[in-house]
Amino acid sequence: MLIRGARVLGRAAADIVIGDGVITELAEPGRGTAAGRQVIDATGLIALPGLVDLHAHLREPGREDAETIASGTSAAALGGFTAVHAMANTEPVADTAGVVEQVWRLGREAGHCDVQPVGAVTAGLGGTRLAELGAMADSAARVRVFSDDGRCVADPALMRRALEYVKAFGGVIAQHAQEPGLTREAQVNEGVISARLGLAGWPAVAEEAIVARDCLLAAHVGSALHVCHVSTAGSVEIIRWAKSKGWRVTAEVTPHHLLLTEDLAAGYDPVYKVNPPLRTATDVAALRAGLADGTIDCVATDHAPHPAEAKETEWAAAAFGMTGLETALRVVHEAMVSSGLLDWAGVADRMSARPAAIGRIGGRHGCPVAAGSPANLVLYDPAPLRLVDPAAHASRSRNTPFAGMKLPGQVIATFLRGRPTVLDGKLAGR
Repeated sequence: MLIRGARVLGRAAADIVIGDGVITELAEPGRGTAAGRQVIDATGLIALPGLVDLHAHLREPGREDAETIASGTSAAALGGFTAVHAMANTEPVADTAGVVEQVWRLGREAGHCDVQPVGAVTAGLGGTRLAELGAMADSAARVRVFSDDGRCVADPALMRRALEYVKAFGGVIAQHAQEPGLTREAQVNEGVISARLGLAGWPAVAEEAIVARDCLLAAHVGSALHVCHVSTAGSVEIIRWAKSKGWRVTAEVTPHHLLLTEDLAAGYDPVYKVNPPLRTATDVAALRAGLADGTIDCVATDHAPHPAEAKETEWAAAAFGMTGLETALRVVHEAMVSSGLLDWAGVADRMSARPAAIGRIGGRHGCPVAAGSPANLVLYDPAPLRLVDPAAHASRSRNTPFAGMKLPGQVIATFLRGRPTVLDGKLAGR
C-alpha cells in the first residue's frame, strides 16, 4: 500500500509505503514506490501512529448487553486506536490466567485492534487478598498492568505488597484513587453544584489522599505506579512533585475531564455521571496544563459503556461512566490542539508513544511514523466540524456526553500492521 501525501504528525507531506505489515519507506510526496501497490490519496490528512488506550472497559465476559470485545474494538478502530488495554471488572473478574487469556483470544479473533488485558490486583476486586498476579503475567496474555479500576486498593499494606510483587517482572499497578471513607454515597463533585442539587459531594481530597499515599509507597518499594483518570488540580501537583523526586509514577487523564465541567450536572442528566466526577473549570485548566507539560503522561478514554436502562433513570440510581473510544481524538483536538497547548507531535506522544510504554507494549505499538516501524497508523482529517452522533457509533452503548456537540476532526482510516481496519470508502478515489 502507498499512502500518498499525508502530513506526518501534522508537518510536511510525505508518501508512506507499507509492505509486510511495516513502513518500508517514507519519501517525499510523489516519490513513494507505487508499483503493485494500492494507492491511497491522503492529501490534507494528518498521519499519526495508531493510538493506544491504556484504560477501556470492554465488558466481556459477562456484560455483553453493554459491550463485547468485538463491538468495543470496532469502536476503538473507528476512533483511531490500534491497541486497547481492557480493564478487569468483568463478570467473572479478570483475576486469573484463564480469564485474561479468554479476553486476549477474543481480541485476536475480532481483529479490529490489539487487546491487552489488564489483570485485577485483588481477587474478585474484593480488596482483601492479591489476585493471581504471577500466573496472569506468565499467561499467553503476558499481563503487565494490574488494576482494580472501579474500586480503590484502599488497604495500604495490600497496595505495598502488590507493588512489590509486580516489580519482579516489570509490571505496573494502576490505581483508581478514591478513598472510600470519604466518598460514601458521593454523586458529584463536592462544592456549590452539589449543594445546589442536594446530592452527596465527592471531595477532591478523596482522590488526592490516595495519590499522595501511593506515590510514597511506590517510592518506598521502588516500583511502578500509574494513577488512573486524574481529575483534580491537587492530584496534578502531587504527581508533579513525585516526578521531581525521580519516582516511578505515571498518570492519565480522560478526554471528558479535559473538556467538561461539573456545571453539566445541574440538569440532573445521568449521562454526565462519572467516576471520578466532572470537576471545576480550575481543575480542567490544571489537567490541560499537566498534560501539556508532561506531568500527566497520557490520555486514556475510560470507555465505560452501559445499556440504556442503566443511564436513563434518576441520577442516584444511574450507573457511573461514559463511552469515549470514538470521540477521544476529536476531544483532544478541541481541548489541546485548538487551544495551542499541544501540537500533533504532542498528541502522538500522549495518545500513542507514552501509553504504549506504560502498558508495556512499546515496540509493537507507539512507534514513530518512520521506516522500519510497524504500520500501525491513523489518518485524520482535522478540517470538519460536525455533530457527534451516537447512532453512528460502533459501541453497543450510547452513553456519550458529547452527543449533539460539535467537535472538530474525523478519523478517515486506521491501519493495524498495514491492514485497514477502518477505511473511508471515498478515500481511495480522492
